[in-house]
Amino acid sequence: MKRILFTCIALAAMSVSLHAQPAIVPQPQVQPYSPTEANLQTREWFQNAKFGMFVHWGLYSLLGNGEWVMNNQNIKVKNYTLLEKSFNPVDFDAAKWVADAKRAGMKYITFVTRHHDGFSMWDTKCSEFNIMNTHYNKDILKMVAAECQKQDMKLFFYYSLLDWRRDDYSWWTGRTGKGTGRTEKGEWTEYIRFMKNQLTELLTNYGPVSGIWFDGYWDQMPEESATRKDTDVYVDWHMREIYDHIHALQPGCLIGNNHHMTPLAGEDFQMFEQDVPGENTSGLSFQSISHLPLETCATINNTWGYSITDTSFKSKADVVGLLVKSAGNGGNLLLNIGPLPNGEIQPEFVNVFNEMGDWIKVYGESIYNTEGGYIRPQSWGCLTTKPGKVFVHILKGEKPEIVLENFPYKKVTKAYMMNDNTPVKVTFKKKVLTIPTVAPTATEPDQVIVLEVK
Repeated sequence: MKRILFTCIALAAMSVSLHAQPAIVPQPQVQPYSPTEANLQTREWFQNAKFGMFVHWGLYSLLGNGEWVMNNQNIKVKNYTLLEKSFNPVDFDAAKWVADAKRAGMKYITFVTRHHDGFSMWDTKCSEFNIMNTHYNKDILKMVAAECQKQDMKLFFYYSLLDWRRDDYSWWTGRTGKGTGRTEKGEWTEYIRFMKNQLTELLTNYGPVSGIWFDGYWDQMPEESATRKDTDVYVDWHMREIYDHIHALQPGCLIGNNHHMTPLAGEDFQMFEQDVPGENTSGLSFQSISHLPLETCATINNTWGYSITDTSFKSKADVVGLLVKSAGNGGNLLLNIGPLPNGEIQPEFVNVFNEMGDWIKVYGESIYNTEGGYIRPQSWGCLTTKPGKVFVHILKGEKPEIVLENFPYKKVTKAYMMNDNTPVKVTFKKKVLTIPTVAPTATEPDQVIVLEVK
């Protein structure tokens, strides 16, 4: 009995050791960050833009099971590499992509240049695992960048810090990518050098870049939770060194990092994944809202990359609600698409774009160039503001009246429906504004009342 007990204890100890949390690495002290005038100008443009298109597209689209398929199915590096031979998106049309985004009312595109699988969608000299070694053999990023410049569309680059392929990425301390067949532990400093070299290519060979959108920092941290500390990091990411490198190459380039925590010094905007700021339905957004420009990134269905089985598409009301509540927080909505392997945008996404474009034609003034209201979004909807105007966005007809206490204006000179100018009778007494609720409908999911104020 004692021997059996000892064996059980030894096995349990071994299991704990194998799954023990990596050691926390103290992060270096950095100097305060002062953005340049060019950077502040880009921030102002970004805050006014309000609506962008996110594009997740790469080798993973061939497997039709989302962008995490390499990790989720434990596909070995040597086997995943074979996908290069099959990727030939002959129906890709950069001009149509950008035109579709513009028609939807989007002001910028965030394109995934390299996801966690390590495949680069441009002609990089830092890795052979790139678009030029496919049958397509064309620099997709160059075509996207050229078309964005031609159609006056701002361009951001998503870049993964996490890598499921390279040996010099610290996979042994990371949360993901354990099943891709790596056994060697490379030099972390080589990986940092590799990323800086790739970022140099992106920021010197593709014209003006409005922002770099980082992802994967969280791989070297414990799972997201209310108790996780921002300092609970397993590696020195050299983030400030990388940020300063980016700002030196393009001072006006914004930097954001999807680390699900308080922004780091050197960052220029804060993003929230699958949630508007202040909500945490996805279990990722425990961080507080910062003073930086804000962005919500969200999918149209439930996956970022193309999934052949995911048909849970958001309705017009869902997408309008995301855009409106994001704007009500003073932030943007970055709406994602995962194109087909052949380069086409699937019809369901195009339909959403068309619906949003029609909606924006009527209600764009209540979104673009606005600030969030004096109160955060409420269960019934939210407020957006411009000098002399308050836009009341009613997303749910919960009660017969909306009562706005401590309304920060002296007088409401006019109130009317935005879509047809129908007058709305409001009462304003002792800083309390009472507005009759106009219930949303399937065709009008956001009933917008315009208040002209002094």
